[in-house]
Amino acid sequence: QVQLVESGGGLVQAGGSLRLSCAASGGSFSNNRMAWFRQAPGKEREFVSAITWSSGTKYYAGSVKGRFTISRDSAQNTVYLQMNSLKPEDTALYYCAVGMRPQRATSEQAYDAWGQGTQVTVSS
Repeated sequence: QVQLVESGGGLVQAGGSLRLSCAASGGSFSNNRMAWFRQAPGKEREFVSAITWSSGTKYYAGSVKGRFTISRDSAQNTVYLQMNSLKPEDTALYYCAVGMRPQRATSEQAYDAWGQGTQVTVSS
């Protein structure tokens, strides 16, 4: 059974940086995408970024492009999200997901397994 464990969240001032990690276990991920989504209080979960494991193709939401960078470590089965120039509106619970359904990489329906989330809070 696939397990995803996120870490790296915390409290940071606006303009600061955080790096989230998602460690995957219990499966082979070479044919999958891994993604980050986030959900702020009172809002729906939204796509942040994704990476195709084999090709390294990356996807970003417009709101984070140029500030966030997704990367992977194949040896460690870990995906990272480097978040720079953080804004208060980035405050949310950040979830890691893995999957390779035919839906678009930006869609929640493309993913089969989800982590429990890690909280990111950006103060102004």
